[in-house]
Amino acid sequence: MSELISEKVTDTAAIQAGCEEDAAQRLKRIEGSLRKKYKHKIFNKFVQAICDYDLVRPNDHIAVCISGGKDSTLLAKLFQELKRRNKIPFEVTYLCMDPGFAEDNLNVIKENAKLLNLPIIYRQTKIFDNVFHVEQSPCYLCAKMRRGFLYRFAQELGCNKIALGHHFNDIIETTVMSMLFGGEIRTMMPKVKSANWKGMELIRPLYYVREDDIKSWRDENHLTFIRCGCRFMECMVEPSTREEDLSTRQWIKYTIAKLAAANPQVPNNIFHAMENVNLSVVLKYKLNGKLHSTLDDYETAAPVEDAPESGFC
Repeated sequence: MSELISEKVTDTAAIQAGCEEDAAQRLKRIEGSLRKKYKHKIFNKFVQAICDYDLVRPNDHIAVCISGGKDSTLLAKLFQELKRRNKIPFEVTYLCMDPGFAEDNLNVIKENAKLLNLPIIYRQTKIFDNVFHVEQSPCYLCAKMRRGFLYRFAQELGCNKIALGHHFNDIIETTVMSMLFGGEIRTMMPKVKSANWKGMELIRPLYYVREDDIKSWRDENHLTFIRCGCRFMECMVEPSTREEDLSTRQWIKYTIAKLAAANPQVPNNIFHAMENVNLSVVLKYKLNGKLHSTLDDYETAAPVEDAPESGFC
């Protein structure tokens, strides 16, 4: 039995009534923590991202996509709080697309939904079955199929946007991964228009929220979420803690953490680098799919300051 499964509760009516009362008080404390202790580190940053990037507009219908993890579940609670304050007239639907979760994992999602008062709509697929025997890039195919199903289900429910739980650390890790392993400078955008689903848009309202703060909120409230519902992960032995055995994303996370230990500004610098691209001192760049070379205008361009060899010693 997975360690993620909730503690057993006896069937006696008295104990059940007591648990229901405790659950109500617990929900009150969980929601209260977002209004008090985590107001500045989580809720305010959630609202700031929405305002900075114009993520929620009047009369939007947003599908908050819940994977069962801490990030997307927190996102759902934040949207509940935003809706409660009614600053912007919008509708929200809580959507969980089941790609073929093990029963234990699906039960955890449903128990959390009950505890946190999230009226989740579930849609079942067989994505894990379809990609389980794919040898080349199964994770890429799985992610692409899951995204497609999310757009489809959200559109069927009358939504014009899907909201995903990617946070600040996901953003900077993706940026570094793209440079080191993809050979390009790109990042997760706070909002993206769908190329395949007309009228649909993807938004990331946790753009400014740090993962450590999400973990702190989770642990403060004694919440338990599924770590990963992936069928491949179910077949793996206990994860290794050796640096050489880390996945690409885990290794990037580990590396950024080591750099941040020496210089706490490193995570912020990675993030802000994507807001501070100096096109006059890059070799080439793409715009609307067309490749441009900065050196094409070298003879007529104004002189620029050369980058020092050791400017940050």
